[in-house]
Amino acid sequence: MPEITELRSVLLNVQKPGRYTGGEPGCIYKDKEKLDLRFAFCFPDTYEVGMSFLGMKILYEILNQRENIWCERVFMPWLDMKKAMEDNDIPLYALESKDPVSQFDVVGFTLQYELSYTNILAMLDLAHIPMLASQRTEQDPFIVAGGPCACNPEPLADFFDLFMLGEGEIQLPAVCDTIIQGRKKGLTKHEILVQLSRIQGVYVPSLYEVSYLPDGRIEKIQANEGAPATVRKAIIQDMNSQPLPTHFVVPMIGAVHDRAQIEVLRGCVRGCRFCQAGFLYRPMRERDADMLSCAGKELCNNTGYDEISLTSLSTSDHSQLEVLLDDMLSWTQDEHVSMSLPSLRIDNFSESLVEKTTRVRKSGLTFAPEAGTQRLRDVINKNVTWDEIERGCTLAFRSGYTAVKLYFMMGLPTETMDDIAGIAETAQKIVDLYYSQEHPKGKGVQVSISVACFVPKPHTPFQFVPQDTQETLREKQQHLLRCVRSRKISVSYHDSRTSFLEAVFAKGDRRLGKVLLEAYRRGCYFDGWDDHFLYETWMEVFKDLKVDPAFYANRFIALDEITPWEHLDYAVTKDYLIREYKKALEGKTTQPCNRSCAGCGANSLLGGGACFDYNSSVVY
Repeated sequence: MPEITELRSVLLNVQKPGRYTGGEPGCIYKDKEKLDLRFAFCFPDTYEVGMSFLGMKILYEILNQRENIWCERVFMPWLDMKKAMEDNDIPLYALESKDPVSQFDVVGFTLQYELSYTNILAMLDLAHIPMLASQRTEQDPFIVAGGPCACNPEPLADFFDLFMLGEGEIQLPAVCDTIIQGRKKGLTKHEILVQLSRIQGVYVPSLYEVSYLPDGRIEKIQANEGAPATVRKAIIQDMNSQPLPTHFVVPMIGAVHDRAQIEVLRGCVRGCRFCQAGFLYRPMRERDADMLSCAGKELCNNTGYDEISLTSLSTSDHSQLEVLLDDMLSWTQDEHVSMSLPSLRIDNFSESLVEKTTRVRKSGLTFAPEAGTQRLRDVINKNVTWDEIERGCTLAFRSGYTAVKLYFMMGLPTETMDDIAGIAETAQKIVDLYYSQEHPKGKGVQVSISVACFVPKPHTPFQFVPQDTQETLREKQQHLLRCVRSRKISVSYHDSRTSFLEAVFAKGDRRLGKVLLEAYRRGCYFDGWDDHFLYETWMEVFKDLKVDPAFYANRFIALDEITPWEHLDYAVTKDYLIREYKKALEGKTTQPCNRSCAGCGANSLLGGGACFDYNSSVVY
């Protein structure tokens, strides 16, 4: 534990000291003498970002329900605090106990974003834990990770003891129990890791050898010491069997998303070909409406929040959504709690949804057409038409909305400049739609366009395609700006440089570990923050280490090529991804899963039967 007087002195001189004090309502404290395992849950970004993450809240409650396990929270210190800790030799500590992270049995990171990878190295360094797994001793903690980026963790293979693929609610307790039992038996860390590799979804990278062809492509991935040749993700088959968290740690300072959250379903039926989450979390599974409403009410009562978010990849696809909203309105109105549905689909946006979610407070309206023309929406399998966009916006305007935010991507496969112009045309048609209807006198409309640079991701039908070059993306950004001619339309777009680096590490292999380490040593961290992204430093590191980043980001992957993630199985077959890729090139769409089964393979996780009753569209 850092000296309290020393820590207090440091906190007096940094921004937002509440990030580092702990003691918030809902914190869990335990007697260290009664524990078998201490777990440090590390979020590799600032407190405000990490405290918005629902996954941490879920796992924090699950682990702390065990009397013999104590889970504590750790966040990446901001620049001023990082420097102060280094200057005063204060090691990275957990918020609850203030004990150094190096004293924990397991240090777990969540991998949400490729540009947070150097923050992981920074946190290990601040904790005085050797960054390379090969340099750690029996006395050092197990360093583990999970989350969406674990679907291709190869760039991080040198730094972690194990990765968890799939859903941590059942997986993480099993990992902790295996470590507890192994320690009691006196097993070495390596012996425990071999045992851990037998748990479904646990990937121990040190048990696998990767060989390469002369041209840099992967030749073979070889499993050793009884590790499975392919690691299949863990899954919760019945979401109703997994209780929702009803106690949150309530942040002392405002989190990015500071509200109660309940996860209404997991997975998605849509099959958008660019969406990694939509494939990683298949098949879609939902919770019953009464369970969700009861958990939401208890959570708001326990935390004091006056806003609750119904979260998922596509909340409006819940088969009992209207029932759920009616149940929740029975108590949210009386308690002045507003509801938000942040992932509404424009094609099932309805007058009823608008009316029910705006009774307490009206929030902004956001839709994601993703592409500006119907041709390109068919390529990416968005399954949204202009008629549906028009109908949704008409409903919104009639309900009093005067601002619409639209999310698009650029750099999508087969995209042309006409598709880019279509983004501006779509926004202009929405502006014209507003003024074609009756609206309050003096009230204008504002349409905001937010355009991301497309990043091809593993385990999607677009994993094979190269990312557009930065030069091409910048040309498209400028063309979009030229095409917007109304002051009622504002445009924002992502930095193509950060998207390039994201693609490199999304599709990268183990040879990028040395790049990450050297980039961190040269001062790269907080890469996801524009003001602190050192693009030139990154490019110098690639050049000095003779690693070509374009090999990963801008190269077409042959359909029969062995990918760095070939041995990591999320149940959606490669044959299916290839079929969907070919359909994209033909501009053909695939129906959502709850309308027709396309045979992706994810039903094997539920025993091989159908994921839906196609007579009633009920999720099993």
